[in-house]
Amino acid sequence: MTQSDESYSTDERGPTADERGPFVTPISGARKRGGMLRSLRAEVADALEGALAARDLPTDDLGIERPPDDVDAELASSVAFRLAGEMGAAPPEVAAELAGEIDAADYDYVGSVTTQGPYLNFLPSDRYFADTVAAATDSDYGSLPDRDTSVVVEHTSANPTGPVHVGRARNPIVGDALQRVLDFAGYDVETHYYVNDAGRQVATFTWAYETFDESELPDPERDRIEYDLVRYYRKGNTFLEEGPDEEVEAAEDEIQSIMQGLEAGDEETYERVAEVVDQVLSGMTECLARLPAEFDEFVKETRFMRDGSTDDLVARLKELDEAVYEEDAWQLDLPGIDKNLVFLRSDGTSLYATRDLAHHEWKFDHFDRAVTVLGEDHGLQADQVRATLDLLGRDTDQLDQVLYSYVNLPEGKMSTREGTGIDLDDLLDEAIDRARDEVEDRLDDRLRDDDLDEEDVERIAHQVGTGAVRYDIVSKQPTKAITFEWERALDFEAQSAPYVQYVHARACGILDEAASAGLEPAESVDAADLAEPEARDLLRTIARFPAVVEEAADELEPHRVATYTREFAEDFNAFYRECQVLGADEEDVARARLALVAASRETVGNALELLGVAAPESM
Repeated sequence: MTQSDESYSTDERGPTADERGPFVTPISGARKRGGMLRSLRAEVADALEGALAARDLPTDDLGIERPPDDVDAELASSVAFRLAGEMGAAPPEVAAELAGEIDAADYDYVGSVTTQGPYLNFLPSDRYFADTVAAATDSDYGSLPDRDTSVVVEHTSANPTGPVHVGRARNPIVGDALQRVLDFAGYDVETHYYVNDAGRQVATFTWAYETFDESELPDPERDRIEYDLVRYYRKGNTFLEEGPDEEVEAAEDEIQSIMQGLEAGDEETYERVAEVVDQVLSGMTECLARLPAEFDEFVKETRFMRDGSTDDLVARLKELDEAVYEEDAWQLDLPGIDKNLVFLRSDGTSLYATRDLAHHEWKFDHFDRAVTVLGEDHGLQADQVRATLDLLGRDTDQLDQVLYSYVNLPEGKMSTREGTGIDLDDLLDEAIDRARDEVEDRLDDRLRDDDLDEEDVERIAHQVGTGAVRYDIVSKQPTKAITFEWERALDFEAQSAPYVQYVHARACGILDEAASAGLEPAESVDAADLAEPEARDLLRTIARFPAVVEEAADELEPHRVATYTREFAEDFNAFYRECQVLGADEEDVARARLALVAASRETVGNALELLGVAAPESM
């Protein structure tokens, strides 16, 4: 894209009037939390508003955008396009007139204003670069001010019937990254796992667990409780498909009895189901912790049956004009949706959808926003939930639903156990094994001489292996299908987790070597000591980080952070190649570059933390 194009890409929004004020403050305060780019954007907005007001022109649309990479500017404005008709002049003339109204000396971070055709280009000052280094050396760099908004993020919520399957791995990885990004962006976040403990699957599991003897079952595939118990579930399903008719009929009666007992609030039935569900969840939780993905609360759907919420909801749904009784069930004929929502069976039992609606109403009562991560096969369900909540008078602007495609594996790339598929544990184990081999193969080529022992290698293998899986999955737009490829995920030289992790390890190594030589980063940096193009490119990228956090949070797209880390790694490596740090001719230059390395370490470390990827100090 060139500046002769009609517009720039607009992946960063300008601040509102309310946002601008707090960031035009000394570096020691809110600017550190907001980031230099956001502060520069505030100054650009102020400059444009002043220029427009001086000519009695409207200031409601300033057209502040990020220019293409080949333009020597940090921010630009396309406002001249909008005002050309009103001013009776061509856009380039309008741009030139407005630029003449702006004095860069009035601002801290606006270094100069130029025009290129119809665009006003804003170049940063030396102070912009110096303050970027100062801000980015803080351990919380990139975090944003408190938004005073509570958010519940619901993710994973896999049926508690056995180990987590690799195809579902995207849900906890995306969900956990969303929680991290939203928290860093200033939201008050809780993470929930919604437990389906009232459906037929769990009732079948409970019956099977109480019916079959362990001696009838094969050995478990892994020494953990969910692998132990899933044998009962699989045995039960096989029996229901292949067992004698009379015994299958009796089993179905018992399964139905369990479901009706839950619906009726029978305490003994709750306890029977909970014995199975809680054990399976404990194992699934242990698996998810390996990613890592952790939860503030496990919310059981039976909760909304026991407290009367489901019954109350059913009564209100029946009163809606869209409620119909068809095919022996109560349903909603939802406007604009082809398939009716069934919310009550003829035997008086509710459905998952019914209880999920009660669950969403509970979320709305306790949180300002609700974010739910769902597989693409739940798209219809998501639409039905939103439409029904609308009919119930709920503000569905509170609700965001993030849909994702599933993770596939290339055929033949992993061994499978007959009849069980591939579990997330299998994927993580193989990732760690492959990472260990890669780390060991690279030991002789390491530049840093810190004598890694077997424990170090094992630690790095876990960090790199798990990080590779997680990064490869979270780095893609959720709606795009993924085929996980080992060669890509574990490539130390390409756009992968190890590639980015190595940047953090290299920065740590440089700082350690400098400390051993008695050289400390500069406490305050003279931007003239960081004048090389590669240094300035890296500084610009560091300055963008808080804005990237804001974008990822606003759009619920953590993959934006992953994209940023790849760009960051490329800029850091270019700086490392072209700008000697420890070997610089002048000590002031060496200390300034060392400060830039320290800022880089904090920035990339925080970015990896948002993705849930470890930032190794040595590789």
